[in-house]
Amino acid sequence: MIIKDSHIPIYFQLEMEIKEIVKGLNPGDPISSEREFSEKYDISRMTVRQAINNLVNEGILVRKRGKGTFVAEQKVEQPLSGLTSFSEDMRSRGLKPLTKILSFQQISSDKNIAAKLKIAEGVPVYEVSRLRLADESPMALEISYLPANIITDLTEDTVYASLYEYIENELNLQISHATQTLESSLAQKSECSILQIEEGDPVLLIERFSYLQNGEAFEYVKSIYRGDRYKFVIDMKR
Repeated sequence: MIIKDSHIPIYFQLEMEIKEIVKGLNPGDPISSEREFSEKYDISRMTVRQAINNLVNEGILVRKRGKGTFVAEQKVEQPLSGLTSFSEDMRSRGLKPLTKILSFQQISSDKNIAAKLKIAEGVPVYEVSRLRLADESPMALEISYLPANIITDLTEDTVYASLYEYIENELNLQISHATQTLESSLAQKSECSILQIEEGDPVLLIERFSYLQNGEAFEYVKSIYRGDRYKFVIDMKR
């Protein structure tokens, strides 16, 4: 119900109305159009658009060009307070992690990869391209580079499971820390079919450098996370 003479802005009242509607819907279900909301509540389409835009920004709704507005999938939260693998993160949230290997090969490191891993150019590295899924829903595209002289005997079967568990439990190496950078971007055409998103959809670009206890870099990862399914949380204490 919209009360037009209330001190509460109409767009905010509509947001509350839509949130109640969404409670009875499933992720992926469509909601009414701007025109339908405008006619139902006798308010301007500009006001409706503001309310819907706010809910899109909150991650409650998602727009699909040429199709309409839909209930968004719930975002997975990952705290930035510790170094964990994707599989460990998903299991801790009650989700079933799944990895699809898109490519797996050993290559000679080029100048760029060698510099990032602090190794000599030409040193063999494993290049692993993986699609990460949670409950069979695509979450991220990852390309990892690992020095073959440190992460030995790596196989496709190993990376189907948890790489970090293999490193610590099978290779008996102690993982120390990682540095990670995040930036927002828009999905490129080559990524869309893999992640099941549309060109121009928001994504998170992430670079991570992981280190062993002795200071050696054992992993460089480039990741593209779906912006509509993933968010990072930082716990900041004074």
